[in-house]
Amino acid sequence: MSNLVTIYGGSGFVGRYIARRMAKAGWRVRVAVRRPNEAGFVRTYGVVGQVEPVLCNIRDDASVALAMQGADAVVNCVGILNETGKNSFDAVQAEGAARVARLATEAGVTRLVQISAIGADAEAASDYARTKAEGEAAVLEHFPGAVILRPSIIFGPEDGFFNRFAGMTRMGPALPLVGAETRFQPVYVDDVAQAAVKAITGEAASGTYELGGPDVATFRELMQEMLKVIHRRRLLLGLPFWVARIMGGLLDLVQAATFGLVTNSMLTRDQVRNLKNDNVVSADAKGFADLGIVPTAMESVLPQYLWRFRPSGQYDAIKDSARNLRA
Repeated sequence: MSNLVTIYGGSGFVGRYIARRMAKAGWRVRVAVRRPNEAGFVRTYGVVGQVEPVLCNIRDDASVALAMQGADAVVNCVGILNETGKNSFDAVQAEGAARVARLATEAGVTRLVQISAIGADAEAASDYARTKAEGEAAVLEHFPGAVILRPSIIFGPEDGFFNRFAGMTRMGPALPLVGAETRFQPVYVDDVAQAAVKAITGEAASGTYELGGPDVATFRELMQEMLKVIHRRRLLLGLPFWVARIMGGLLDLVQAATFGLVTNSMLTRDQVRNLKNDNVVSADAKGFADLGIVPTAMESVLPQYLWRFRPSGQYDAIKDSARNLRA
C-alpha cells in the first residue's frame, strides 16, 4: 500500500500543485477542502481513487482529525487574504494551523509541512502577517520537527496577482498601485510545490525556509514587466498610503454593512498595512539552495498564461508579424 498524504487546502492555488506532484510520486492524496464538490478536478492528477477530495473545516477538531486519519504526512496550505464571517485571520491562520499540528502529533503523523509567508511576524501591524507568525509558533510547539515554507508572492497560471492586474488593464488607461516601491521576490508556484514534496518525503531537514525567485523587483517594476508581456501601455499610478487606507476602510465598511454579501476582494486596510513592508528573502535564511532547487524566472513563465490579456490574445504575435511584413 502506498503512503498517504493529507493536504489541507489541497485544491487551492499552491495545494493543487503539491497534490499533482505527490500523485506523480505514487502517493495516495487526500485533498481536505470546505467544498469537495468543487474540487473534483484533483481526481485527474492520479489513477482512479488515488486522489480524493474530502470535506473538512479547519476550524473544527473532528473534521480535521477525520481528514488526516491514516495519513503518513500532512500539509497545511490553508490561508486567507480577507476575513469573511467566521473565517477570521486568527481562526484560520493561527488556530487552524495549531489544530492541524496538534492533531497530527496525536495521530502519529510522521511529517508536517506548513505553508506560511515571508513577512510573518508576531509584532506586525498587519493581522495577516501576525497570524501567520502565530500559526508558525503553534506548529513548532506541537510538532517541533515540522518544515515551514515561507514563500514571497507566488505566480503561476492561476495566480491572483499578475492575472488580477493584467485584467485591470482592460478597464482603463491607468493602474493604481499601493506600495509601488515595495520590493517583492516572486516565486513560481511549482517551485514551492517541489519544496513541499521534498519536505514530505524527508529530503528536507526540519526548519523554516524562505522561498523567493531569482528576481527582486519593486511592485512598479513587476507591473512594468507584466505590461511588456501583455503588449499594453498603461499609466502606473502610485497611491499614497494614506489614500489607500481611506479606500481600504471604505471597502471594508461596505463588506461589513452588507454582512459579507459584498466581499472586499479589491483592497483591505490590512493589505495596506502589509504592503508597507518588503517581501524578500532574508539574508541569513535557508532557502531553495538548501533544498537543491533552482528557482524559475518570471520571464520564462508569464508569457505562458498572460497572453490572453494581450489586445488580440493568442493572435497578437501573428498580427505583429503581419505588420512587419507590410512595412
